[in-house]
Amino acid sequence: MFDNRVDGILVSLAYDTEDLSHFDAFFKRRIPLIFFDRVVDDENCTNILIDNRKAAYEATTHLIKQGCKRIVHITATPKRNVYVDRLQGYKHALSDSDIAFRQDYVLISNLSQEAGLIAAQEILKMNPVPDGVFVANDNCAVGCMLALKQAGIKIPDDIAFVGFNNDPVSKVIEPNLTTINYPGYEMGEVAARNLINHLNGKATIRSTNTIILRSELIIRDSTKKK
Repeated sequence: MFDNRVDGILVSLAYDTEDLSHFDAFFKRRIPLIFFDRVVDDENCTNILIDNRKAAYEATTHLIKQGCKRIVHITATPKRNVYVDRLQGYKHALSDSDIAFRQDYVLISNLSQEAGLIAAQEILKMNPVPDGVFVANDNCAVGCMLALKQAGIKIPDDIAFVGFNNDPVSKVIEPNLTTINYPGYEMGEVAARNLINHLNGKATIRSTNTIILRSELIIRDSTKKK
């Protein structure tokens, strides 16, 4: 893209990105970079994201209000803002409800459906079995739910579930998955509009230009205990 002289780039980092040196050429030439969702703290960029910490806090607090006290968090490697902030929100919610944080309740994976199945196997080995699970995306949550249901676990009566993103699969799984509505379409619009405005001279890419979009907890049957 650099060799073809692009005017700007919209970037969402891979969940396991460690090295950002491939962007150095763009920074040196002052080619605008707008990061969305999985972002980087750099003075040359605009970041567009949701308040992941707040969303995770709301998701975990909702499980606690349903009576859950042993809540597992399934997430990805803490290299990206998304997963660091969701873990912090989970911890904060536990602390505010006087529930001790347990490191063994944090399961790290690539958040695929297959990873959800592996997480379910880990959950079934725990004694006592957890009564709530907060997963950092819906796809992994669904994989975990399916595996637990096959093992005879009743959802939500035995284990309540909250996912993240409000993907279409969240309304297909039975019971329907409580999740965080993630404004992906709006995020794309805002990112593109900001880049276009910059290229047209109507805006600049600044270090203070962090745009926070709203998210929303959508409560469905996977957390409605009888």
